[in-house]
Amino acid sequence: MNRIVQNERGMALAVAIFALVIVGALVAGALFAGTQEQRVGDSSRRLQQSFGVAELGVYDVVRTWDPVTYNQRGAYPTDSVALPNALLPTGRTPRNSGSYGGYVYRLNDNLYLIDVTGHDTVSGAGGNGGSGRARQRVGLLTRIKVLQLNVQASLTTGNSDALSGQATVDGTDHIPPGWPSCGALGPSLAGVRSDQGTTVDTSGSARIIGTPPVMIDPSVSDTTFSRFGDVSYSQLAARANLTLGSQNFSSSIGPVVTNGVCDKTVLTNWGDGANPTQPCGGYFPIVHITGDATINGVQGQGILLIDGDLNVQGGFQWFGITIVQGTLKTSGGGSTDAHFWGATMVHDSVAFGTNTLSGHANINYSSCALMQALNNTGVVAPMRSRGWVQLF
Repeated sequence: MNRIVQNERGMALAVAIFALVIVGALVAGALFAGTQEQRVGDSSRRLQQSFGVAELGVYDVVRTWDPVTYNQRGAYPTDSVALPNALLPTGRTPRNSGSYGGYVYRLNDNLYLIDVTGHDTVSGAGGNGGSGRARQRVGLLTRIKVLQLNVQASLTTGNSDALSGQATVDGTDHIPPGWPSCGALGPSLAGVRSDQGTTVDTSGSARIIGTPPVMIDPSVSDTTFSRFGDVSYSQLAARANLTLGSQNFSSSIGPVVTNGVCDKTVLTNWGDGANPTQPCGGYFPIVHITGDATINGVQGQGILLIDGDLNVQGGFQWFGITIVQGTLKTSGGGSTDAHFWGATMVHDSVAFGTNTLSGHANINYSSCALMQALNNTGVVAPMRSRGWVQLF
């Protein structure tokens, strides 16, 4: 038989090329799969990071809540408060792990929605047109946590009281003149609520009106004037918008409007309770006087804290809550109907003497002024149940 020899020259090169193609495809596939896994993992990490930033932004708003900024704005959809822009340095997190921004919406007198969008660091640096942006949007429902005041009378005192002239303490619920209706009037409270062993004397045309006119309550103690639920007097004073030293305030106390806007930078601007529809009518500051104060006009509203004695002269009017740690003395009153609308508390712990009200000086209970002061000065707290939701 003839032996036929086949020429197989070049076969090894073809096999090698085929093997390289197969290996290259496998390597490319593995690289593609690995790259995709890395991208998915990185996107998940940055998505979770942006969610954490949004959550931090929400609770940072709760932690730094400013009642003047948020409580005294219009209700949604007519008004809202913008938080720092998420792409600006003002909205960045402390460790620069991201940035956030959004809005605070006032839904009603007590309910607020905090809407925050969080961005991770890469997204924040990439701008609005950056690729691969990761962001999360979170909404949190919060409610106003008002000060817990045990108001059972128009005037609550820890010492004896003396009324003379035309002074009147009235526990009947009132709506201040010119104020819109706050709903149905509440029940009549006591005129004066005082500690056991104290006396309440009247002379001349002075009157005490209420149900009953005078309530001697042994539960009245130091904590009545220094502890309000879980908030102490010192903690409340630390939240004050205006802190002023002991002084004699003349008729300079009153609203200040600059270019049609309430100027809250003026230390003697304590709101405009006499004209609630004016620019300063929605301004309810917490005013803290660190000593004795003599006030001779004109008006203010909110929460008034006096560490020492308060001497009111002329026609000064206050709408809201008054807490005096010393004694209260009034004289005159001019043509005004009352010095105080809301709830008045006088501890008399600094100068142990008699709280004296004389002249045309009235103290009227007003649930409307009381609730307006509480709602506009309270801080917020998250809802007890699940109050947050992921927004898209």
